[in-house]
Amino acid sequence: MIKKHNQSILLFFVAIALISLGSCDPARKYEKAETESIANYLSSNPTDTFKLEPSGLYYMNVLTGTGRAPVKGDTCHVVYTGKYLNGNVFDTNAGGADLIFELSEGQIIAGFDEGISYMNEGGKATLLIPSKLAYGTSGYYTIPGYTPLLYDVQLVKVIPGPGK
Repeated sequence: MIKKHNQSILLFFVAIALISLGSCDPARKYEKAETESIANYLSSNPTDTFKLEPSGLYYMNVLTGTGRAPVKGDTCHVVYTGKYLNGNVFDTNAGGADLIFELSEGQIIAGFDEGISYMNEGGKATLLIPSKLAYGTSGYYTIPGYTPLLYDVQLVKVIPGPGK
């Protein structure tokens, strides 16, 4: 009888342990790794003068443009190169057609959209975009989830939106 009671207690504690382990958030591990990779990148590139925005976007002005600053609904023409933090390029339109989109209309990833909003026509910037402002936890095609991205961008042209 006591042996059966001890087995029941043991099973109870095993069940509690399994429930506790199952409730751990595995995303925390990936979020921590992403935060560490951003910190490592920034410490390895001390001459880069990124400004951390409240959203979590890191913005670095490379060349101040002299033209129009885009506002919501303006059409933006952009040349960009997207890279991983290790420098490997995953996408670019340099030497091809401009990326054309309306600012703040949800047509591109949030961090890219936000970064362009800080620029003036003719300007260049580098954006370090954490995954929460890029492709999130699930990723996109060859870009894994929880992946911070670097974009070198040039705002080539700004066309005022309707009524502006």
